[in-house]
Amino acid sequence: MKKAPSHARRGLFTFWTGMPLWKQIFIALTLGLVLGVVLNQTGNADLAASIKPVGDLFIRGIKMLIVPLIFVSLVTGVASLQDLSTMGRLSAKTFALYLGTTAAAISIGLALATIFKPGVGIDLGAAKAVTAKDAPTVTDTILGLVPTNPIEAFATGNVLQIIVFAILFGVAIVLAGDLAKPVKTFFESAAEVMYKLTSIIISFAPYGVFALMTWVAGTYGFDLLAPLAKVIAMVYLGCAVHALVVYAGMIKFISGLNPVRYFQGSIEPVMVGFTSTSSSGTLPVTMMSAERNLGVSRRVSSFVLPLGATINMDGTALYQGVCVVFIAQAYGLDLNTSQYLTIVLTATLASIGTAGVPGAGLIMLSLVLASVGLPLEGVAIIAGIDRILDMARTALNVAGDSAVACVVARSEGELDQAVYDTAHVLRADELLANPGVPEEAGLAAPARTSA
Repeated sequence: MKKAPSHARRGLFTFWTGMPLWKQIFIALTLGLVLGVVLNQTGNADLAASIKPVGDLFIRGIKMLIVPLIFVSLVTGVASLQDLSTMGRLSAKTFALYLGTTAAAISIGLALATIFKPGVGIDLGAAKAVTAKDAPTVTDTILGLVPTNPIEAFATGNVLQIIVFAILFGVAIVLAGDLAKPVKTFFESAAEVMYKLTSIIISFAPYGVFALMTWVAGTYGFDLLAPLAKVIAMVYLGCAVHALVVYAGMIKFISGLNPVRYFQGSIEPVMVGFTSTSSSGTLPVTMMSAERNLGVSRRVSSFVLPLGATINMDGTALYQGVCVVFIAQAYGLDLNTSQYLTIVLTATLASIGTAGVPGAGLIMLSLVLASVGLPLEGVAIIAGIDRILDMARTALNVAGDSAVACVVARSEGELDQAVYDTAHVLRADELLANPGVPEEAGLAAPARTSA
């Protein structure tokens, strides 16, 4: 068999690398889904599993960036603020938006599950008494935010403690004034190095996404999805409604921006989050796209997005609302108004403490079930399809981070309108060749903070 001419191979390579990154990821995701289903239906699930290490390698590369990227970005972002009142204002806006959207998400999940009743007709028998672990107290939660040993926090990847230490470190740089300029300059340089490394890792996203999607589809197929298809449909529908109503509404009516551009500009991190099921793991991609696709300044993105990857879990909260009602219906139990309010409050607060890693939502689901006295055995039912649900809720989490970053940046005058309005997306070849420029090639330069 004759090989394709070298110029044809070069043309195909140029066509692929010159394609916008979101198209590369979408094609890879679709091909992975098709291949995975074929392998599952032909009894070759083991072959699908053998491809997974390629995806794991990409995820490991992304995770490698998380701790240093969060630390240097937050330190640089806080240190760039002209005064501490600015940080207080940013914090207030960010927390208010994150908590508000999370409460809306859990309400949407509860409403959809109540209307469509996914658990009706599934008889799980009488509820059994289950002893649940006590939830941590408010005092314990607050104390747990402050690291007794920052090095240990870095080593164990305790993101909340790293965020607290980075913010305090940045505040100290501001208070130290001119004497801290060398330290500030060092972290600004370190941040640039991390963004360059992030560009390199992101360029491999399509291959990691293909491998992960092949593994998911090849492992689960259709057999597991059919019995609980209604629950899956409710979670996916809820995520779509939340994104189209809440996020698009914020972008349009609070910030006066074009919602279509928001969705286009955040598509890369959404798809990476969908396949990786890790909000924290997607953070480098989210930060890159927020700056280059949506025009969010680095000052805002480096503060808002790391917080969002840790405390903004709208998808997790929505999923909990659907699953709690499903489990109650499956056990033949009725929820009253006070229980619904308890679920909203507990899920909203619990989502803040949910780690942005795969499967963490199941842990918090147990806490929400215990708060209203529902049987914890219901978690075992959800566990079988948790990966499928995790993909949707992580995508929503990531979309929410980008939406809040846009709203906060717009309110602070830190959003580049020209970049936001330009229909462009990240390109893998430009990321590798020159991650700092060029608008004329279809890739806007990242917004810079003033010294």
